[in-house]
Amino acid sequence: MSALKLAVFDVDGTLVDSRQVISEAMNRAFLRAGLGEIGYERTRTIVGLELTEAVLRLAPADYPAERIPELATFYKQAFVEMRAEAGFSEPLYAGARETVERLADEGWLLGVATGKARRGLDIVFEHHGLHRFFQTLQTVDGGAGKPHPRMVLDAMAETGARPEDTVMIGDTSFDMAMGRAAGVTALGVSWGFHTVEEIEEGGAHHILDDFDGLGVALDAFEPGVTGDAA
Repeated sequence: MSALKLAVFDVDGTLVDSRQVISEAMNRAFLRAGLGEIGYERTRTIVGLELTEAVLRLAPADYPAERIPELATFYKQAFVEMRAEAGFSEPLYAGARETVERLADEGWLLGVATGKARRGLDIVFEHHGLHRFFQTLQTVDGGAGKPHPRMVLDAMAETGARPEDTVMIGDTSFDMAMGRAAGVTALGVSWGFHTVEEIEEGGAHHILDDFDGLGVALDAFEPGVTGDAA
């Protein structure tokens, strides 16, 4: 049995509480496009997807396809504006840093699979001082986004981990579907954007309610045994 263990984390809604800022950025983008306000309950359903795909799903059915890239640009512009405003915050969830540090100390390989672009990920990780803990950072810049398994497959290729050595941790059905498609153990967390029911529908092997529970699940993880066999 291999002793190698790889934990691949989603970012928004899993490590970082970005619920308010993502909702506000999408609302500003829709207002700028003349589409009116869009609330959190709709925006939360697309978090994790590549941005163009996300705004396509949210836009009205009759919205011109050629204007979808512009709507995505409005979202990115809104985020840049918000980062410059007083009071802007993308805090880590309680227990996130402690969990990451403990796993790194215990010899886990750590990775990221996120719908963010690499520039956005770097801004968040530099702010929180997280880069040094992670061996592989997978973003939508590298190819297909969630729920395609590409990011998890690339993370395993970069670290030498096998599917049976790997855990995907995320708060959305897209994370779970991506992990399942890559053949790894899929652990859902209930504190982010998707509901427990949505995470279950995505294929989560287990769903945890806090970082303490996640830590227990990771302590129990046996490399060489997939979630379906555990």
